[in-house]
Amino acid sequence: MSTTGAHVPDDGAGGPSRPGWWWWTRRRGFALDAALAAVSAVESAFEGATFAQKTGIATSAGALFGLLVGAVLLLRRRWPVAVVLVGIAVSPAQMGFALSLVGLYTLAASDVPRRITAALATMNGAGTMLVAFLNFEDSLRHPDSGRAASLPLVFIMSALVALGLTAPPVLLGLYVRARRRLVESLRERADGLERELELLAEKALERAERARSDERTRIAREMHDVVAHRVSLMVVHAAALKAVALKDPSKASASAELLGDMGRQALTELRQMLGVLRTVPEAAAAAVAALPAAGGGRPGSGPGAEYAPGPAPAYGPESGDGDEGPCLAQLAELVEESAAAGMGVELAVEGESRPCGPRIEATVYRVVQEALTNVHKHAAGAKAKVLLAYREAEVAVLVTNGPSDGSAPAALPSGGHGLVGMRERVSAHGGGFAAGPTTEGGFRVSAMIPLPG
Repeated sequence: MSTTGAHVPDDGAGGPSRPGWWWWTRRRGFALDAALAAVSAVESAFEGATFAQKTGIATSAGALFGLLVGAVLLLRRRWPVAVVLVGIAVSPAQMGFALSLVGLYTLAASDVPRRITAALATMNGAGTMLVAFLNFEDSLRHPDSGRAASLPLVFIMSALVALGLTAPPVLLGLYVRARRRLVESLRERADGLERELELLAEKALERAERARSDERTRIAREMHDVVAHRVSLMVVHAAALKAVALKDPSKASASAELLGDMGRQALTELRQMLGVLRTVPEAAAAAVAALPAAGGGRPGSGPGAEYAPGPAPAYGPESGDGDEGPCLAQLAELVEESAAAGMGVELAVEGESRPCGPRIEATVYRVVQEALTNVHKHAAGAKAKVLLAYREAEVAVLVTNGPSDGSAPAALPSGGHGLVGMRERVSAHGGGFAAGPTTEGGFRVSAMIPLPG
């Protein structure tokens, strides 16, 4: 049997109800109350007729009054206090037994303050005790009983009857009320945890999207650095080869051989990058499988179960340690490649050469590589200088070139992402980057990267 208070109706399942017909939200609640009211009305009608015969009132009037009193139980969910008061009022007429029991239970299980419940239960118990006392005393004093009236015995028996008819429904109602509040508290806590899990899943998805965006940017930057420089040099050599093919066959042969070497180097670096990219899905799948499933231990549950955010894997030569990426010792070869393509370029080193870490060295190498590529693209015939400086707490590089000599540059496409990529690389290490034209009509690129420790 599920009951509610005067202000918070119940849905029959122990939780707050939805708006329904009057104060019933389910048909079974209405059917239960109607059945209880019918039983109480029949009982009260019989007891009312009996009381009317003892007092000389018309039996039909007593039965009708009892019928109306018992039917009050239909209002127990809406007005439990009124139902209990009616039960207390008719207790001297010795009617409303079921009405009092169900009314006390409903009152104790409702949201009515406990002090009101205690006061009404005490009043009901006192009324029941008084009626029982009078009945017992009258029975013991009856001439046909053959027993003498014992006032203490009558008092004790009356108290036990009052306690037996009052305490059980009140205690049961209080238990149901406490259990219902506990269930509601657990439901609210579960809803709160579910909301927190949803927020965590949304944040995980946001982090995953950011990680994917960062990786796309990193892949694009690596592809640009690895392919653009080699292809740019190949285009320059192809143009030179076309110019000298008929005039100087030996020089054309050397240029063709150099062109082939550059193409093979570009393919080798491209294969290395693609190999790294192929290993990423397997590593990511293993990382996801190693993480505990969200959503109460159910694998794959929750919006964030498909992706586990973590440290983003590094792609390209810059990501590795040891020999996986270019180093500063290879700058001389890089400068020689540009010189072989017809650029007047020189390399100068200041300070004592020392290891700076594979990632920092790869970043400096890529900055010089992109700067020389830009000279090939935009300043054909210009002279360039590369200055590498080892300082106490940082490593710096400066690439400058003079104005173009007026010769037509090779038709090299430009996506406009070279300077952006250099700035991103340097900023990732907490360094500073600057690029812009010089007063002599050339261009300069400078970068400074602090050394760890």
